[in-house]
Amino acid sequence: MTTRLAHRLPPRLAVLVETPAVALVNLGVLALLVAALPPLLDWAVFSAVWRADDMRGCPPAGGACWAFIGDKARLIFFGLYPYGEQWRAALATALLVALVVVSLNPRCWSRRLALAWGLGLAVYSLLMWGGLLGLAPVESAYWGGLPLTVLLTVFGVFFGLILAVPVALARFSDLPVFKAAATLYVELVRGVPLISVLFMASVLLPIFLPDGFTPSGLGRVLAGIVLFFTAYMAEVLRGGLQAIPRGQYEASRSLGLSYPVMMARVVLPQAFQTILPALINLIIAALKGTSLVVIVAMLDLLGAAQAALADPDWIGFYVEDYVFVAAVYAIMCGSISWYGRRVERNLGSAQSR
Repeated sequence: MTTRLAHRLPPRLAVLVETPAVALVNLGVLALLVAALPPLLDWAVFSAVWRADDMRGCPPAGGACWAFIGDKARLIFFGLYPYGEQWRAALATALLVALVVVSLNPRCWSRRLALAWGLGLAVYSLLMWGGLLGLAPVESAYWGGLPLTVLLTVFGVFFGLILAVPVALARFSDLPVFKAAATLYVELVRGVPLISVLFMASVLLPIFLPDGFTPSGLGRVLAGIVLFFTAYMAEVLRGGLQAIPRGQYEASRSLGLSYPVMMARVVLPQAFQTILPALINLIIAALKGTSLVVIVAMLDLLGAAQAALADPDWIGFYVEDYVFVAAVYAIMCGSISWYGRRVERNLGSAQSR
């Protein structure tokens, strides 16, 4: 019965009823979704309170109090950044995201892109720090919310990926000193959680570095994130290098290509294509891992949302707060995942042609 039905359905739907057990499981999950959807919609939409001046406008027995989110949205999105200057943080974050999106398109890879990044980072720094052209100066200690999350993710992944290449090549090489040093670094970093690395970067860097060379709190946190994800990206990239057939190396050497040219033109492009799904997973992990900077007194998106709960006029709206932040993270992670799948399909289509 289920086999006949599977033949009549489109391929994407046919897999849901391939066998009686699969059909039964899918029907059970569908029944749970149907049972849970009405009360969820009632809480989130139909019985929700959208406008209120304080918590007295949201009865305890009612639905979600989205009025709390509306009142605290700017604190959640921008943290402690000065209220009147938050347009600068929004514009700078949009500029950084635009540069990342443009950079992900291979058609835009040229010298103009490098020039755009240089100019874009100059404008970004001017907007965030200020101090010129009539813009009020804002210390990095006051950066927070979504701009801080995007900043740590973009620069953490960018510099982590750059440093991961030599570390992975060192682990993959036959030179014992470089291989041992890279292995020691990767295993040490992978053996501790990110929260420990952030704490050590914030506390120990000022002790080891001489006076005058200690980076700011933002710089120390960024260094910790870069060092942490460099180790993971290097290990993923090493797996991609091992997946390249030995014939690729032998053919490159037979053509007289030097080691740097062979790696840059032949091996690394294939390795990055191989590890693309794992790399997208690490980028998403880096995005979510930035929420741990709250332990070093920095308010990222999640930290700013937690700070919004401290207002005595709005007490007890934890569910709405975390649901809203979870939705923002889901949108960002879903966008990264969607673009990663799109790149995979485009690469697969290019290879088939």
